[in-house]
Amino acid sequence: MKRKVGALEKVDADLSNLQYKIRRDPASYKEDFLGQYEQYEAQRQIFMQAPASATDTGIISFRELIDFIAHVADCYPTDVTQFPEDLIQLLNLHHGHLEPELREKVVGSLVLLRRKDIINSPSKSLRALLYQKCLSDLRTSNAKTTNHRLNRTFQTVLSNLLTSDRTSPKGLWAVKITRELWKRQIWTDSKAVEIMKEASLADNEKIIAGGVRFFLGGDKEREELEDDSSDEEAVDMGKIKHQIGINKKTKKKARQMENAIATVKKKERKKKQPHPLNFSAFHLLHDAQGFAENLFFKHLQNSKSKLNLEQKLLVLQLVSRLVGLHKLTVMSLYSYFIKYLTPRQPSVTSFLASLAQATHNLVPPDILEPLVKKIADEFVSEAAAAEVASAGLNAIREICMRQPLAMNKTLLEDLVTYWKSKDKGIMMASKGLLGLYREIAPDMLQKRDRGKEAAMGLRSGERKDQRFGEEAVGRIEGLELLEKWREGEKQKKEATKGGEVGKYTSDDDVDDEDDWEVDEDDSDSDGWQNVSSDDDANDANQSKTPSKKAKHNPTCSEEIEDEKSDKDGDKENRVDEAKLDDGVSSLATTRILTPADLVKLQELRLAASVNNALPASQRKRAAAAHQAALQRHIDDPLTAAEIEGLASLSSKSTKEQRIAIAKAGREDKDEVRKSTTARRKEKKQEQGKSTTNREKARKKNFLMTLGKAKGKQKRSLVDRGKVLKAHKERGKRGGKRGNKG
Repeated sequence: MKRKVGALEKVDADLSNLQYKIRRDPASYKEDFLGQYEQYEAQRQIFMQAPASATDTGIISFRELIDFIAHVADCYPTDVTQFPEDLIQLLNLHHGHLEPELREKVVGSLVLLRRKDIINSPSKSLRALLYQKCLSDLRTSNAKTTNHRLNRTFQTVLSNLLTSDRTSPKGLWAVKITRELWKRQIWTDSKAVEIMKEASLADNEKIIAGGVRFFLGGDKEREELEDDSSDEEAVDMGKIKHQIGINKKTKKKARQMENAIATVKKKERKKKQPHPLNFSAFHLLHDAQGFAENLFFKHLQNSKSKLNLEQKLLVLQLVSRLVGLHKLTVMSLYSYFIKYLTPRQPSVTSFLASLAQATHNLVPPDILEPLVKKIADEFVSEAAAAEVASAGLNAIREICMRQPLAMNKTLLEDLVTYWKSKDKGIMMASKGLLGLYREIAPDMLQKRDRGKEAAMGLRSGERKDQRFGEEAVGRIEGLELLEKWREGEKQKKEATKGGEVGKYTSDDDVDDEDDWEVDEDDSDSDGWQNVSSDDDANDANQSKTPSKKAKHNPTCSEEIEDEKSDKDGDKENRVDEAKLDDGVSSLATTRILTPADLVKLQELRLAASVNNALPASQRKRAAAAHQAALQRHIDDPLTAAEIEGLASLSSKSTKEQRIAIAKAGREDKDEVRKSTTARRKEKKQEQGKSTTNREKARKKNFLMTLGKAKGKQKRSLVDRGKVLKAHKERGKRGGKRGNKG
C-alpha cells in the first residue's frame, strides 16, 4: 500500500515548483533553497571522490540540482559564490569521465551564470578547454565521413555569434575555430568562407584582422600542414629491412616492421584516392564585387575607421587581391593610392604591391596613367636613391605587365634609358621593363630599343597593337611546335621502315597506344556502327574485288597507290587551306591529345622559349627561370619583397655580408664539383647506412695500425706464403662467412 505524500513534501520534491516559488518570494523560501544546496554539496563530494563509479540515479539527481541552483542563483548571490568555481573545477578535473548530458548541463549552467552576471567571465584555462573540446568533437565526428548536419549547426551558431553583435569581441572564437578547421580541411565549403567574410566586415579590430588574415594566408597554412603531415609519414623501408637483417631478431623489431609496412600501404592507398578539390577561399565567395566594395568603403575610405596603418594595409591587400583575381571594378580604389605613393611613406612597397595586384586588363588606362606618372616622378629620377629608383621601376613593370596601355610612349622612352645606369639594381629593373615591352607592345619602343625578334615580328605582322578590353583567342600555346615534331617523327619512321609503309600510314597510325593510361578495346562492337545504303554497299563490294587481286597483280597495286596518294595530296591541300584561313593548327581539330603529347608539348614550349644563342651555362639558367615563371599561379600574391627584390642589389653590403655571400658561393661550387662516389657516400650517411670495411680502415687512427704493420714486417717467408694461400681460399668461398655456394 502506497504512503500518502503531504502537500509540503510534494513542494520540496518538485524542484521546478520550488524554483517558481523562489522566483516569486526569495526571502520566504531561503531555508528551502539552502536545504537543496546542502544536498548538492553532499552529492558533489561523493561524485568528486569516485566519478567513474557514480550510479545513474545519482547522476540524474546531481544534474537536476545543478540546473536548479543555476536558475535561482541570482536570488541568493552571496550564498552561491563558490558554485561557479565548483563547476569549473568539475570540468577541469573530470571532463573525460562526465556523462555527455551532465557535461552539457554544467557548460550550460556556466553560460547561464555568465548571462546573469554572477561570474564575470570563465577562466582562461576553461576557455582553452572548451575550445579544444569543440575542435576534437568536430574532428572525430568528421573522421570517417563528413557530418553535414553537425557542421551546418555549428556554422550557423558561429555565424550568429558574429552577426548578433559586431562590436563584441566574442566573435573572435568563431574566427579561431573556423580558421583551424579550414586549415585541417574539415570545413572546405562556402559556408566557412561566408563566416570569415562576416568577420572581415565586423566592427572589432581583432576580429577584422583575423578575418582578413584568413583570406590572405589561410590557403598557405593548409598547404604547409599537408606538406608537414606527408613528411612525417615518410618511412624508409630499405633502412628498416637492412637493420632487421643484421641486428638481433626480437618481437619489438618485428612489430616495427609490421607498423612500417602498414604505414607504407596506407600511404599508397592515399595516393590512389582521387585528389580533393581544395578550392581557394577567394573562389568560394558568393559576391566578390559586393565584398570588395564593402571592405573598401567601410574600413579604408571611412574617416571614422579605428584601424591603424598595419591593419589598413592588410585590408588593402585583401581588396586588391579580390579586384585583380576576379577582375572587379572599384574605380575609387585607384584614387585612394595617390596620397600614399611617396618614398617617405612608411611601408610604401606594400602600397606599390597592392596597386599592382589591383591592376588588370579591364581597368581603363586613363585611371592608371596618372598613377604610373606619379610613381615615375616620385621614385625614378637622377636625384633619387638607388633603392628607391629600383623599387619604382619594378612597380611600374608589374603594373604594365597587367595593363600595358597604362604607359605612354614618352614616359616609356625616358624610363628605358635607365638601363645604362651604373647601379646594378636600377639597370636590371629598367632592362626588365624593356624586355616586357619587347614582348607585349614593341611598337611603343624606339626602333633602336626593339631588338631583333620584336622588329621582325612587327615587320611580318605577327605582333599587333593591343586595344583596350581585347581578349586573346583561346588556343593551345605551342601546338604548331608539336605538329612539326610529329611530322619529323613520321618522316623518321618512313625512312627507317621503308617508303611503302609511309604511303599507307596516317597521322593516327604514328600514335603509340601506350600514351594513354587506360587500355582501350580495339573492337568496334561496343561503339557506334555506320550503316551504309545499298549504293554504298555496291561501291564497297566493287572496290574490294580488285584489292584482293592487287596482292598478286603489281600493276593494279601501283594504280591504287597512285590514286591514294592523289587523294592524300588533295586532303593535305584542303587542311593547309583551312589552316591558313582560320589560323588554327589542324592537330587541334583532327585528334585528341594524349597525356604523352601534353608532356612533349610542355618540353617543346620550354625549349622554344630559351634563347639558343645564349652560352650553355646561361641557357640552363634561363630555362630554370622560365619554368619558375610558368609555375607561378594566378592566385599567388604579389608581395613587397618582390618589389624590393632588385633594390637589394643597389644597397652597399657590409664586409660581413660579402664574406657570407662568398662562402655560400664557394659551398655551391664545392657541391657541383663533388664526384659521384662522394655524393653516394653522403647519401648513405644521411640515411644512416653503414660503410664498407675498406672505408672504415681508411678512417682508422694511425696509432692503432702501427702494431699490425710491425707484425707484418717480422713475418718469415713461410708465414707470408701461408697468409697468401689462406687469402686465396677465403676469396674462393666468398670471404670469412662463406657467402658463395
